[in-house]
Amino acid sequence: MKFKDYKYKRPDLEVYIKAVKALLEEIGVGEDYETEKIAIEQLFKQTDYLDSMATLVSIRNSLDTNDEFYEQEKEFFDENLPRLQEYNQQFKKKLLNSTHRKQLEKDFGTLVFKKAELKQKTFDKKIIPELQKENKLSTKYSKLIASAKISFKGDTYNLSQMGRFIKDTDRDVRKEAQFAVSDFFEKHEDDFDTIYDDLVKTRAKIADKLGYDSFTQLAYDRLGRSDYDKDNVKNYRDQVYEEVVPLAGELTERKGKRLDIKHMKSHDLPLNFLSGNPTPKGDRDQQVLNAKKMYAEMSPKTEEFFNFMLEHDLLDLEAKEGKTAGGYCTYIPEYNSPFIFANFNGTSDDVDVLTHEAGHAFQIYSSRKFIPDYRIPTLEAAEIHSMSMEFLAWPWINSFFKEDTDKYKFYHIARAVTFLPYGVAVDEFQHEIYKNPEMSKDDRKKLWRKVEKKYLPYKDYGDDTFLEKGTYWYRQGHIYSVPFYYIDYTLAQVVAFQFWVLSQKDHKKALERYIKLCQLGGSRSFVNLIKEAGLKNPFKKGTITDIITPINDYLDNIDDTNL
Repeated sequence: MKFKDYKYKRPDLEVYIKAVKALLEEIGVGEDYETEKIAIEQLFKQTDYLDSMATLVSIRNSLDTNDEFYEQEKEFFDENLPRLQEYNQQFKKKLLNSTHRKQLEKDFGTLVFKKAELKQKTFDKKIIPELQKENKLSTKYSKLIASAKISFKGDTYNLSQMGRFIKDTDRDVRKEAQFAVSDFFEKHEDDFDTIYDDLVKTRAKIADKLGYDSFTQLAYDRLGRSDYDKDNVKNYRDQVYEEVVPLAGELTERKGKRLDIKHMKSHDLPLNFLSGNPTPKGDRDQQVLNAKKMYAEMSPKTEEFFNFMLEHDLLDLEAKEGKTAGGYCTYIPEYNSPFIFANFNGTSDDVDVLTHEAGHAFQIYSSRKFIPDYRIPTLEAAEIHSMSMEFLAWPWINSFFKEDTDKYKFYHIARAVTFLPYGVAVDEFQHEIYKNPEMSKDDRKKLWRKVEKKYLPYKDYGDDTFLEKGTYWYRQGHIYSVPFYYIDYTLAQVVAFQFWVLSQKDHKKALERYIKLCQLGGSRSFVNLIKEAGLKNPFKKGTITDIITPINDYLDNIDDTNL
């Protein structure tokens, strides 16, 4: 069966609720262990079906935001999923209070109980109206981003398609492209401000109703962060500021010399070489063939996985009108299927997103037989698989980039380093926002520019007054849709760097360790996953230094002026 044939039918929620209620009556009420265990497993099947229908709607809506049917179905789930959380809460409560808890922990592991304890704190049916509003606002943001139709060079492009002009070798084209994109955001400035203002205040209200001091801790609990807190994250951001920001500055200076530009502006930063950024050779079909060959040679497990994705048409990679921006991987339990979504634009990002999302997809394919709670780890751990796969692809990267291979490798590792300060800037911005949810729209912009200057001091917007006043964050969708998630990319990047270091010495050993990590799924917390994989904890002081040192040595040994 191909993805287009995966059947969607709007679930009858009354039937679903009736079935769930019947199963809940057999859990945590003193029934014999086998009866309770079977009821739990049946409940997982019920939620898998509902999740599958919601995921199919989400995918098909993101593939074409102009499709009225799936837009209406998305509204249906935005409205009703918060209401159904009540039954999930009842299940978690019964699980925690079960007289068979010790036996259940033996069969299902202890982490599901820790996660259940967090879930108990993050939901109450009294917040359903606010959750519905939060969903609708997040959808409104996505639709606004997808609506972009930017007139440029006699044609019309969406935000993803503008990427190739933003990285053009002609400085005037880059500047013009930046202004064209800024123009879209400026025209909708009030919309972006208002959506975010409503989101912040809605989330603050949710936190207040649940008895939290602020939304920040609620967000951490929502994300399932069971073994670190905001103080650990603050210490981690400080490490990045001390160890990585100076190196990112040096790499930007090197870039300026390569480009022969004395005073770099923001529109110069996306370009890395006068000869042009590395670009993939061949069209979408060629990139997929390259990936197929790579995963076949990488290991039998990766070959099986990628063939499954191709056989079922589970990759939608081309940028199209009405398609949501960005890239993602999701999972459809009813069909045991990961799904990869991307917007190819002819830049190296195409290869990055393909290998990145394939890392996500391979992980969930590897742990798809787990119970729902363990199929995917918490978000920061999930990003390890994606970012590490980008580096594990290096031995085959020549097939994608040909003569640009050396250029790509330098660019890939240097960009990953310079990403860390931006990632922690996004996180610090959000911590400050939710400390003061009543902050004015203008003050939020001033705050962004202040934080940006701290972590990216070399970013000069020149005469782009719209970005200079602090509006770049509008385009970072995570700030709107998944608050406090973005730091997870940086944590994962630090762990992925460790796979890069190991793979430089012994690729086979690095791959074996990676596959083992993927097979663990979400059965461990973030800190315990990296511990079990024999990797260093990013929160521990000195970890950043230990990892950045070999990367710096690698970069110093490359004469990038010849690339």
